[in-house]
Amino acid sequence: MRTKLQHKRSLVTTVRTMLLMMILTCFGTGSLWSAEESTTTLHLWHPMPAPSRAVLNELVADYEALNPDINVHMLYKENEEVRMAYMSATGFTEGGPDLLYGPSDFTGALVEMDIIKPLENYYTEAELAAFDPKGLTWYNDHLYQIGDELGNHLALVYNKRLFAEVGLDRPPETLQEMIEFGKKLTMDKNGDGIIDQYGLVWNFTEPFFFMPFYASYGGWVMDEEQNPTLNNEAAVKAFKFVTDMRDVHGIIPTECDYDIADSKFNTGAAAMLINGAWSWAKYMESPHVDFGLAVLPVNEETGLFPAPMIATKGYYVNPYLEGERLDQVLALMKFLTSAEAQFKYASRLATIPTLLEVRERPEIAEDPVIKTSIEQVSRGKAMPISPQMRAIWDAMRPAYQNVLGGNMTPEEGAAYQQELASQKVAELFEGQDVNQDAVNITAIIVYLAGLILVVWALYKLFVAFIMPMIRGIPGVQVKESRFGVYMVAPAAIFIFGVVVYPFFYNLVISFSNMGLTTVNDWEIIGLSQYGKVLTDSQFYRFFMKTIVWTVVNVGLHVTFGIMLALLLNRPLPGKGIIRVLLILPWAVPSYITALTWRGMFNIDYGAVNVILKNVFGIQPISWLIDPTNAFIATIITNVWLGIPFMMIIALGGLQAIPQELYEAASIDGASPWQQFKKITLPLLKPVMVPAITLGIVWTFNNINVVWLVSNGGQPGDQTHILVSFVYRAAFNLYRYGYAAAFSFMIFLMLAFFSVKFMQKNKATETAY
Repeated sequence: MRTKLQHKRSLVTTVRTMLLMMILTCFGTGSLWSAEESTTTLHLWHPMPAPSRAVLNELVADYEALNPDINVHMLYKENEEVRMAYMSATGFTEGGPDLLYGPSDFTGALVEMDIIKPLENYYTEAELAAFDPKGLTWYNDHLYQIGDELGNHLALVYNKRLFAEVGLDRPPETLQEMIEFGKKLTMDKNGDGIIDQYGLVWNFTEPFFFMPFYASYGGWVMDEEQNPTLNNEAAVKAFKFVTDMRDVHGIIPTECDYDIADSKFNTGAAAMLINGAWSWAKYMESPHVDFGLAVLPVNEETGLFPAPMIATKGYYVNPYLEGERLDQVLALMKFLTSAEAQFKYASRLATIPTLLEVRERPEIAEDPVIKTSIEQVSRGKAMPISPQMRAIWDAMRPAYQNVLGGNMTPEEGAAYQQELASQKVAELFEGQDVNQDAVNITAIIVYLAGLILVVWALYKLFVAFIMPMIRGIPGVQVKESRFGVYMVAPAAIFIFGVVVYPFFYNLVISFSNMGLTTVNDWEIIGLSQYGKVLTDSQFYRFFMKTIVWTVVNVGLHVTFGIMLALLLNRPLPGKGIIRVLLILPWAVPSYITALTWRGMFNIDYGAVNVILKNVFGIQPISWLIDPTNAFIATIITNVWLGIPFMMIIALGGLQAIPQELYEAASIDGASPWQQFKKITLPLLKPVMVPAITLGIVWTFNNINVVWLVSNGGQPGDQTHILVSFVYRAAFNLYRYGYAAAFSFMIFLMLAFFSVKFMQKNKATETAY
């Protein structure tokens, strides 16, 4: 197995190196290979929030000052982004950063993919004994992570100022008391019928933030054999407790994600917040918050405290490092986890250091926030670091959100999440058992087909480029034809590297069993992944939703785009300013636009509901809670984004139509509608058909809007289209072979449609 793994990694590295050398050669930069570097650049990727980043920047600056020959390049990404980016860069290309910083729940998947280095041989027993054992992440008898912060846990944050305003001088001690306090602290201050201050806010739509209450009723996510344990009385009671806080007691907002909760508490519009240690430094500095921290109050019904999941944050090392570079990386890691580094984090951010020596220093031991945090950690439970946890999160989310949305009862939600978790755990480890004889035969067939395809492509390349260079293009000197080929070569190499090679690599993977546990020793297994796609009921469900999504969006893009183009093609006061304003939605990055629209769809404070209520007298609509409304919200957002493109294309086509045709039609007595039908539409067709084809392809594959507006397919994974569903399959459950087959089928559908659509509409023919 190891020989095969090394062979495949070597093959990928060789191809990548050859591509790089070809690119450098084409640009005449071969001298770069011989240039001596005066410094060594080490790469660190991390998901640290802004306050932690500030401390990290200071520490790195200190380290660079002590080591002038070392330069540390840091890259920030969100938690999930940095995990996926590291897996892609390190798992497939032997690239990636030298150091990865993140929570300990990354460990299981990274070990299964064999993309982090065991560290026990690089530390002495004395060095390891200096750490709290919980700060060292072991898996399968190997040490993979050195932590600099313990916890990554949830606790109850409260605003002492708001508590004092209603006569409260302490945090709640029981969950029932938390509800009573919440009722006192929830108020409509200006009498407009909208709550201005909530008693409690938190990101209650995500399972991680639901876990403390599940544990307070005696529940936990898995048993000792790593099997899901989600269908029980504890889950039912915890579901009901959360929904009652919203629907019965009214102390939490109807709709509340992480950003809403964070903003409300930080601006003094909420009295209590359940959030993690990573966020507390910001609240301590807020002028609207008199910061207080308490443990999550006891559940008086069971006598159990809510138990948030506990994790270590720390550093992982790239497995491909050897020799001097490995020594340099280990030295940097030891500096960043040293006593002085941890003291700086703890004293400024109130985090829990993993070094026992730092925890015993008076400044840390006597800090009230850290003391409360340590108490909360003692009541928490270690988050499982096995890969099954990823499947369990993916199973809990849709079930939990369906309960919150009223689409399932708590009992139905508990049963559904158990069923879904068992299914997803099985999918996570699919591909391990294959029929070796069938694999060998299939591999031979696939590789022979690939070889024939490569030979055919090389032959076409030779005929198209090399032969003209040798013989000379008719009417062109041989020397000039060679010059043209040389000029085209760099672009061709880039296209090969970023389009052609990934396309065929994806095609090969689609015939393989590549997954979490087989990512580096996958085998060709034939068409079984395509069979899984075609027999998956979700494929057809999301395919129909994608058709609706595409038809509605493109139809509205074209309709409104042509209408606006007709308007702008007439004499109009301030036409230049109007044109700029209409183009703005297309000019602004879709990421920003999608998040802005998500905020505007908020049920309580969003601009859409405010306008509907104040202008039209329509009661607030639950845009992002109801699946149908959430899907409509994504369509509205994408229509807003797509109209300007069609408007620009149509306007260019209109301005190319000779005005004499309209004048002649007017003389013949044609009405405006007849002119539009007989002149405008036929002459716009050569311009609009390619634009519509592009619009269909872009919209069919537009993951940005669906993902950002619906927050990853919420509620309950019911707003997915094909491309967002396959993205989740690839990067949440590591089903790379399945996702490759799925994506290739999407490509085939779009390619077939585009060709037939263009042929049917004779897009390449002139209209006159």
